[in-house]
Amino acid sequence: MRILILDAYYSAFLDSFYAAHPELVNAPYPEQWRALMDQCFGTADYYSRNLRHLGHEADEIITNCAAMQSRWAREHGVMPRWKPALRKLGPLRVPWLRRCLHASILMEQIRSFRPDVLYTQCPKAMDPVFLREARGHVRCMAAQIASLYPPSTDFSQYDFILSSFPHYVKRFKEQGLSAYYFQLAFEPTILNRLRPGPARDIVFVGGMSLVHGERVRFFEELVRQVPLDWWGYGLENLAPDSPLRSFYLGSAWGLAMYGKLLNARVTINQHPDVVVENYANNMRLYEATGVGTLLITDQKINLADIFAPGKEVLAYRSAQECAEMARYYLDHEEERKTIARAGQERTLREHTYLHRMQEFLEIVKRHL
Repeated sequence: MRILILDAYYSAFLDSFYAAHPELVNAPYPEQWRALMDQCFGTADYYSRNLRHLGHEADEIITNCAAMQSRWAREHGVMPRWKPALRKLGPLRVPWLRRCLHASILMEQIRSFRPDVLYTQCPKAMDPVFLREARGHVRCMAAQIASLYPPSTDFSQYDFILSSFPHYVKRFKEQGLSAYYFQLAFEPTILNRLRPGPARDIVFVGGMSLVHGERVRFFEELVRQVPLDWWGYGLENLAPDSPLRSFYLGSAWGLAMYGKLLNARVTINQHPDVVVENYANNMRLYEATGVGTLLITDQKINLADIFAPGKEVLAYRSAQECAEMARYYLDHEEERKTIARAGQERTLREHTYLHRMQEFLEIVKRHL
């Protein structure tokens, strides 16, 4: 099969990437694409590389990477099909124009690749009109969603929807849509690119955005009991007197993030209940265990379906309990290493992208 994956990256990551590599802005599309994938951000090229390993033709497009998309258009002689009169467009219309241009390029990429399966990881950004047009160029359309999405998001165009949220799967099925539970994963080849560095005791890598109010309160309480090294984003969202401010060490995207986790003795995880409800589900579960670090995460009703609490990860019910666990396992190194090793073995045995792509292909076959 020919499978085309559409993804979108955080704007802050893309800005930092091109600021660090300005020479790539005008580089050939394949060179930009490879350099971006090598950053190991999000799912990077883990879908396509494992699908190719399984004998299929697959590729990823980062739909909101303007430098790379515009370069593809120049290399393929693509001209926008929407040609509004620029002189009539006021400032408020410019974002609309930009979306039209980007959509035009993306449509040409779909036509050029001729996929059997079009799979989008960013359905919130897809326009229903665009999807209806794309439908004429593919045999099967699918989407993945595991984040908040506007009520206006149109999922009716997709043959099936994947989600690592059990409650989302239930919701979609109640709406008469085909939906499947599809867990997140870890890519083992990352381990070949990581090198040990100075060890840190307790680490958190993640965001403190406006939807993370409960997370902010949790970590503010935690750092009053144990010190913490925090990399991520959202410093500007904290109150001026937040104790978290003094523990912030900057951003850490992709491979840099994996390096922080690798060199942590303990990694803390906390889910924002506004979206996950009471389910364990975020990338950090697999990223931290995948690199072999002891993960202390919040207790959720399905955690035991993913890892064995107490044997492969640790689960807390409060900031105080989390702090007590962290202190105990920092003082008991062999016990810490035993649980961390078991967590990594479970991830490499059951939770890799190769496992997920095998599951993905079985679902696709039902809908072709």
